[in-house]
Amino acid sequence: MGGFSVAGKRVVVVGGSRSGVAAAELLVSRGASVLLTDLKRHLPDEARLRAAGVELELGGHRADTLAAADLVVLSPGVPPGQPAVQAARAAGVKTIAEIELASRWLEGRVVAVTGTKGKSTTTTLIGRILDGAGMKASAGGNLGPALSLQVRGSTPDAVHVVEVSSFQLEGIETFHPWVAVMLNFSPDHLDRHPSMEAYAAAKARIFSNQDESDWAVVNADDAGAIALAHEARARRRWFALDSPIEEGVTVSAGQVVERTRGGDVPLFAVSAVRLIGRHLLGDVLAATSVARLIGVAPAAIAAAVGAFTGLEHALEPVAEVAGVRFVNDSKATNVAATRRSIESFATGLVPIMGGRYKGGDFRELRVLVEGRARAVVAIGESRGIIRDALGDVVPVREARSMAEAVRAAFAEAGPGGTVLLAPGCSSFDMFADYAERGRVFKQEVAQLAEERRAGREQ
Repeated sequence: MGGFSVAGKRVVVVGGSRSGVAAAELLVSRGASVLLTDLKRHLPDEARLRAAGVELELGGHRADTLAAADLVVLSPGVPPGQPAVQAARAAGVKTIAEIELASRWLEGRVVAVTGTKGKSTTTTLIGRILDGAGMKASAGGNLGPALSLQVRGSTPDAVHVVEVSSFQLEGIETFHPWVAVMLNFSPDHLDRHPSMEAYAAAKARIFSNQDESDWAVVNADDAGAIALAHEARARRRWFALDSPIEEGVTVSAGQVVERTRGGDVPLFAVSAVRLIGRHLLGDVLAATSVARLIGVAPAAIAAAVGAFTGLEHALEPVAEVAGVRFVNDSKATNVAATRRSIESFATGLVPIMGGRYKGGDFRELRVLVEGRARAVVAIGESRGIIRDALGDVVPVREARSMAEAVRAAFAEAGPGGTVLLAPGCSSFDMFADYAERGRVFKQEVAQLAEERRAGREQ
């Protein structure tokens, strides 16, 4: 954005996550005097930050430090209602998100992807398609490299594909995606947002700075997504698995097609998609919609889709042990995502659910688990919530560790069954994040497989 400068300004970055670290380094490179504050007493990147000239204030956020700043930049994990942040705002200090900061210095076009679930898969696949088509593209944001890391290499011909969460969108002012993707909307993050209405308002901000020259790519199958895009000024581009659409990307006779007024343009066969789960096929349609807007040829899209095997922790096949299949969907962190995960399988299922409860109603899963699950294994702080919601329609076993959960689920599944980690909750009661939870699940499956091998050899 022309005219935006932090040269000589005192800027406080709140939160020492990868986004906060990237923002601090970017600000220093632009001539700001930068202090980074974090609740932790120690950060992995302390030496790197000090070497870059960033002052550190660790072990808590001091209200007087933030109130004395010219600008405050928030990492996504920092609630805007944090007392020191509120005090800074009350003192008249401008407070923005890291993606807002970075976007002011980007030169290329921005494709922003949001939704309750599917953001990482869609963002990654868009990046793979554009890269395979020979375009200068980078994928990051809430996923992978922070947007602040992309500023240095940004040029007018670049396409920045950015995964954006509601936490990030809360703190935008001028963030302006050329293409904004709304995948879906369902209850989530109610441990952070004060209400569903507040969560919805944050998500809808992805469209707030678009105009009639921009595009809103919206899931025609999802009423929540449609409602959030209702006020958008951008042109609509629909994608759908089930709903009839006159124009956009959809499925017809086993083919993914671009539906136009002149007829359907075949893009690739549905059988070419190598992902488990019908909802992930929806993410492929969303990525394909963006690629077609940018002008990517069908052959390049087909090649990228055919090579894409998905992301770690998103319906990731792990192993088969004594006839029992194990699948890792640790990214299923709310009830709606767990429902879509369970719907990806027929029968013989044993889901592992639980963690730190963050809203939603597990009773919505009753019909699904009654018809598909042999049992449910409940872990973490929400064990009792899951038992009370499902215990009268399916056996619910409680486990106090992932090791115990994997072995209990294995015993319940039996040969031909599937153990599915689909928690429906955040991970923070037992793990650092969903990724650590998924890795521990895979480690325990590997340990179980080794125990079974050792038993057979004795």
